[in-house]
Amino acid sequence: MSRRFTRITMTALLTLALTGCGASLGQSPGAAPGGNFAGLPTADGQGSEAGFRNWVASFRPRAIAAGISPAVFDSAMGEAHFMPSLIQLDRGQSEFTKPVWEYLDGAIGTRGATGRARAAQNASTLAGIEARYGVPREIVVAVWGMESNFGANRGSTRIVPALATLAYDGRRGEFFAAELVAALRIIQSGDVDNAHMVGSWAGAMGHTQFMPSSFLAHAVDFTGDGRRDIWSNDPTDALASTAHYLRQMGWQPGQPAVAEVVLPQGFDYNRVSKSVTMSGSQWAAMGVRTTNGTAVPAGSIIAPAGARGPAFLITQNFRAILKYNASDSYALAVAYLGEAIAGRPGIQGAWPRGDRNLSNTEKAEIQRLLMARGFDTGGVDGKLGSKSVEAIRGFQRSRGMVPDGYADAALLGALRG
Repeated sequence: MSRRFTRITMTALLTLALTGCGASLGQSPGAAPGGNFAGLPTADGQGSEAGFRNWVASFRPRAIAAGISPAVFDSAMGEAHFMPSLIQLDRGQSEFTKPVWEYLDGAIGTRGATGRARAAQNASTLAGIEARYGVPREIVVAVWGMESNFGANRGSTRIVPALATLAYDGRRGEFFAAELVAALRIIQSGDVDNAHMVGSWAGAMGHTQFMPSSFLAHAVDFTGDGRRDIWSNDPTDALASTAHYLRQMGWQPGQPAVAEVVLPQGFDYNRVSKSVTMSGSQWAAMGVRTTNGTAVPAGSIIAPAGARGPAFLITQNFRAILKYNASDSYALAVAYLGEAIAGRPGIQGAWPRGDRNLSNTEKAEIQRLLMARGFDTGGVDGKLGSKSVEAIRGFQRSRGMVPDGYADAALLGALRG
C-alpha cells in the first residue's frame, strides 16, 4: 500500500475531489493493519457471490490466526454478501479535481454557522475534551464537520460485508483484509455489534470516520459507559477520540495550526516548502509577517496556489491534522473552518480564481513532459504530489521562473514549448 492508505478517513475517492465533506480514500488515523493476508483468491474484475464465498472460506483461517474467534467470524461473515456496487465506487475517478479555493469554499461554506451551533450545544463535553487532550474545541468540531457534516452523513453501509467485498476484489486486498480483521475485533470486544457497525462504503465509521484499525488504536470511552461508541447519535466518544488522535500525532497545545502570512517583495520561493522549517524569529528576520499581526510561529511556509495566491505558515499542529488526512487542502479546511467556528476571520489573501482548472489528463501530461526533460516526478498518474511539485520547481528554476511549484495552464504551455 502507498502512504495514502495509512491515515484517517475514506469518505471520498480523491483528496481534491472532495465536496467539502470527508477525506481521501484509504486515509485513516494511524491505521496500521497487520496480518498475513497475501495469496487469498481475488475477483480480478470477475467477482461473483460464489467467488466471494470461496474467498470467505479461504480467509477464515487467517482471521482466526489473527485472534478472531470462530463464533464471531462465522456469525458476522455468515451475513456478508458480495456487493459489486462498491467495486464501481472504488474504481471511480473524476477527470477534474477542484482547485484549492473551490475546495475550501465548499468545505467551509455554511459550516461555520452550523459548527458554532454544534459547539454551543456540546459546550460542556467539548470543554472536558479540550481540558484532557489540549486540542481546541473548534478544531475538534471542524473535523466533525468535515468528516460527517456534524454527524448528518455518517454512512449506513454495513462495514463487514463492505470490507470483505473490497478485500475479495483484490485491488487493495491485503489492506482491506486487515481492516476487516480489525472490524471483527471491534465486534468481538463488544464496542458495537455487527448490525450496528455501519459507515461509509469504504469502511470509515462514525461521526469522525475512523477506519477499524484506527478505532482500535485511538478510540476512547470518554463517557465511561464501557464502550467506545462512535456510531450512536451521541458524538462524545467520537469527538474525544479525534482529539486523542490529534494529540497522539503531535498536537501542541497553545499553538495555532496555521497562520496566513505576507511574504516580502522578492522572497525566495525555494524556501516555500514543507521541507524547509525555521523558527518564527528566523522567518520574521526575512520579512515574513502574519496577516493578523500576531507573532510569526515556527514552521514551514506553503503557497498552495503559487506566488499569486495566499501563503500560509504551517506548524506542527497542521502536520498533526495531515496525519488525519494527508491533503494540505483538507488541513487548511479544518484550520479555517475552526477559525469560522471560533468567530475569527478567514483567509485574507486573494486566490487566482481566474485560472483554468487543469484536468487529470493535463496534469499527467505535465508529469510526462517534466520526466522527458529530466525532472523526476516519481511517475505519471495525474496527481501532482510532492515529487511532482519539486520537479515543477526544478523546471521553473531552469527557466528563470518563480519556483513556486504551481501547475497551471502557463506552466503546461511552457513545457509544451
